[in-house]
Amino acid sequence: MACDEPAALSGIFTRQNSASTNSLDFEPDADYKFVESLEERYKCAYCHLVLHNPHQTGCGHRFCQQCILALRELNAVPTCPVDKETIKMHEVFKDNCCKREVLNLHVFCKNFPDCNSKVILGRYQEHLQQCLFESMQCTNDGCRDQILRKDLKEHLSQHCKFREEMCQYCNTYVVLINIKNHEKNDCPDYPVPCLQNCSQIILKKEIEKHHAVCPEAEVDCPYKQYGCHVKVKRGKLAEHENSALREHMLQILDKNSRLEEQISDLYKSLECKEIKIQQLADAIKKCEKEFRHYTQLFGNNSNLMVSTQALASHLDKSARLESQVKQLIQMANQQQSKLDLRPLFDTIENVKQKIALMETYDQRLVVLEDQSSKHDLQINIHKAQLNKNEERFKLLEGTCYNGKLIWKITDYKMKKKEAVEGRVLSIASQPFYTSRCGYRLCARAYLNGDGSGKGTHISLYFVVMRGEFDSLLLWPFKQKVTLMLLDQSGKKNHIVEVFRADPNSSSFKRPDGEMNIASGCPRFVPHTVLENTKNTYIRDDTLFLKVVVDLTDLEEL
Repeated sequence: MACDEPAALSGIFTRQNSASTNSLDFEPDADYKFVESLEERYKCAYCHLVLHNPHQTGCGHRFCQQCILALRELNAVPTCPVDKETIKMHEVFKDNCCKREVLNLHVFCKNFPDCNSKVILGRYQEHLQQCLFESMQCTNDGCRDQILRKDLKEHLSQHCKFREEMCQYCNTYVVLINIKNHEKNDCPDYPVPCLQNCSQIILKKEIEKHHAVCPEAEVDCPYKQYGCHVKVKRGKLAEHENSALREHMLQILDKNSRLEEQISDLYKSLECKEIKIQQLADAIKKCEKEFRHYTQLFGNNSNLMVSTQALASHLDKSARLESQVKQLIQMANQQQSKLDLRPLFDTIENVKQKIALMETYDQRLVVLEDQSSKHDLQINIHKAQLNKNEERFKLLEGTCYNGKLIWKITDYKMKKKEAVEGRVLSIASQPFYTSRCGYRLCARAYLNGDGSGKGTHISLYFVVMRGEFDSLLLWPFKQKVTLMLLDQSGKKNHIVEVFRADPNSSSFKRPDGEMNIASGCPRFVPHTVLENTKNTYIRDDTLFLKVVVDLTDLEEL
């Protein structure tokens, strides 16, 4: 249902012959096939098409609203194309009676003869939204195929190249045209042949683990440290060890012989050092003996200078000998430590103990990490529940139970831009109720328009939602609904549209799903009126919409 005319032009045509029929509308420029031939009285005198929002002139002829405005723009003094009479704009009025008759004319579906439905003109667009033979674009991202609505489900599940299918290896959902690339490059469970040509098929994620035991992988001979530098496939390693057993034994014996020779040389060197040490010790004893002898001479000899010089000479020689003895003892200890393996064994034992301790730490760390993961999971569950409860509390705080909704829409420019770019086509209000146990309702707005208002108007719709007490309520929903755009200047120049729910429309039956098909005004208010700086419908990038349900004759539970 659309608004009867742009609000900015509401001052031009002020008269009307009956209450408007705002719950129905149709696209003015479409090619309709009427069940019965279209009578001349339902055709525009200017465009000769079916009348859209008919207006009658003082001379009695009817025109579409846009046609009468076009005549006014073409000529300063517009004339009727039928009788050439001057059209006086103050005599032009909206012919709501004719409009009602036009909207109730029966037409064939445009998809005839596939679809044999006959609907009234005012419900034509609503029918197309449900027609099984209406062509529509596939809803999968990237697919541009046009499919009949009746075939859409089969197309989405069986034929669309952009549908998601489960990878047969890792059970991840992937777009069908990308599934081969996913299997080869990203799937961890994709089977691949071993790079060593061992004829085994391995999961991609286990390829490195397999290479550590692959029988075709080349490895060093275990006797490499003894001189065997052969590289052989792991599967033939035992065969190599058996065939080269004699060579390996000879290599081990050769290395052991060289080690024994080195040990023998060290022992000989040590014996030489010990002999030298003994010789030096004997020389020291001799020096001490001579020193005592000179001491005695010093007591009896009057030649003090000669004795003193001789004593100093022996003292220097004794000091040099003592220093050489210390160096030889140090060298002997170093040579002996090279042959002593007990420190090496002690070091190995200490390393083993440290490794065992580290393994116990690793086990404890794994247990702690597992416990930490469980705690994190519980915390995330609690956080999600808290967020859910918080959203529910906010929703309950703002819920109305008197059949009235005042919907505040902030960040209008940003949300309209998202709608223009196709990212977020529509936004929905919070639910409201006719009473505590009444109908559950909401509003839906298309800021860039929908249907006949797309790109030029804001579309506003009324939606019946599934509620907790639906089984106790009367169906279909039959109340009168008022849609309003509130004026923020305080002058109450609100834009108002009123309609009564059609009991024959599926939009007002008891909901089978979460909500019914929306019903309302695809051309609720033009962008030119809403965004005009002279008007005050938007302030601080915010607008207010109001929905009022007439509760008259509505029995409260």
